[in-house]
Amino acid sequence: MSFVPILAVVIPCLNEEECLNSTTTAIFTVINNLAEENLISDKSFIFYVDDGSTDNTWSIIETQNKENQRVKGIKFSRNYGNQKAILAGLTESVKYNADCVITIDADLQQDENKIKDFIIKYLNGAQIVLGIRNNRKTDGFFKKLSALAFYKFMNILGVNIKVNHSDYRLVSREVINVLNTFKETNLFLRGMFNELGFKKDYVYFDVKPRKCGKSKYTPFALYSLAMSGITSFSLIPLRIVTFVGFIMSFVSFLIGLSAIIDKFTNNNPVPGWTTIVVSIGFISGIQILCLGIIAEYLGQLFQEVKARPRYIIESEVI
Repeated sequence: MSFVPILAVVIPCLNEEECLNSTTTAIFTVINNLAEENLISDKSFIFYVDDGSTDNTWSIIETQNKENQRVKGIKFSRNYGNQKAILAGLTESVKYNADCVITIDADLQQDENKIKDFIIKYLNGAQIVLGIRNNRKTDGFFKKLSALAFYKFMNILGVNIKVNHSDYRLVSREVINVLNTFKETNLFLRGMFNELGFKKDYVYFDVKPRKCGKSKYTPFALYSLAMSGITSFSLIPLRIVTFVGFIMSFVSFLIGLSAIIDKFTNNNPVPGWTTIVVSIGFISGIQILCLGIIAEYLGQLFQEVKARPRYIIESEVI
C-alpha cells in the first residue's frame, strides 16, 4: 500500500475525568493495531478538546501528553458547546499533518473497534464516512421518540440527514479545508457535512452502555441543537408562518362575513361568548407560535451578525 494516512482521533470532552485514562488506552489499542496492519501511520494521534471542564479533565490530558506526545489537545476558555468543540478538533488536528480525522465521544459508547471500518472506507475513496447507530436501545422512551421525530421533521424540511447518524464520523483533510470556509457561528455539523457533497460512505455500529460519568446532553442542549439544525438549513418554517397567517386571515374574513350576512338577513345576534373566547384563545396561540418561530430565526441572525469568535483557546499541549 503506497499511501498510509496519519489519523487523528478527535475527542471532545466536558468533565470527563472518570473516562479519560480508559478512553486513551482503548483508542491507542485500536490505533496501534491499525498501524501494525499498515492501514494508518504510526504517527497517528489522539486530539482532545476540553470544552471548558471544571474538573480535572485538562490536568489528566496534560499528564497524558507528558507521558506520550501522541496525546495532543486544546482547552477552551469556557464551555462553547459540543459542535464547536468538534469543529475546533477538526481544524486544529490537521495542523499536525493529519490526513483524516475521526470524531468520537469521550465515553466510547460509540464502538471504537469500528474505526478500522472507517479507515477502510476512506482508503477505498470515501471522503466522508458517517457512523450510523443500528438502534436506539440505550435511549429512554422520550429521547428515542424525540430523536426520531427530529430526523423525520428535518427530512420533511428538505434537510436529508441520515437517520441515527451521530457525530461519530471520519472526514478527510480536503473536506476539513472546505468546511473551514464556512463562517457561521451557530453550528449543526450533521447538516453541514450533508451540504458539502464529496463521496460518502457509512459504517453501522451498536451503541454500548455508558460505563462512567453522565451524559452532558441535557434536554435543553438537545433542544438548542435541534433549533440550530432547523433554522440553519431550512426556510420552510418561515413559509409555514406566512401560509398559516394567510389561512387564519381568510378564515376570519369568512367568519366575519357570515356573521354580518346572518345579522342582516335573519336578524340573528352574533354567536355567544364561548365561541368568541375559544376563537381568541386559538388565534392567540397561533400568533405566539408564529412569533416564536420568527424569533428563533432572528436570534440566529443576531448571533451571526455579531461575528464573534466561535471559540477561544486558553491552553494547548502538542
